[in-house]
Amino acid sequence: MFGIGPLELAVIAIVAILVFGPDRLPEFARTAGKLLRQVRQMVNNAQNDLREELGPEFADLDVRDLNPRSFVRKHLLDGIDDDFDDKPVSNSNDMMTPQRLPAGVRAPFDPEAT
Repeated sequence: MFGIGPLELAVIAIVAILVFGPDRLPEFARTAGKLLRQVRQMVNNAQNDLREELGPEFADLDVRDLNPRSFVRKHLLDGIDDDFDDKPVSNSNDMMTPQRLPAGVRAPFDPEAT
């Protein structure tokens, strides 16, 4: 849940008991639950309004796709490693295929490259 493990939840619960006290904690939890429910309802309403305004072409719109980070990951970075793995080696002179040098042969050296 939200990237929080059981140990973190236990620490949060202990801090909440110390800060709010055991008498006011149930009331605070009830209020926080109501607030969370209202926020979820507002988000769902906003998503539904956006889908209605955009029309039937965007009925399958996922709002998370509008986040720039997920957009870049989805459209630019997905499958970038697959491009080289699936490609069959057709030519031994292919620049993308590493070539082993025979034993005793020194690697080429370019003095201007260093």
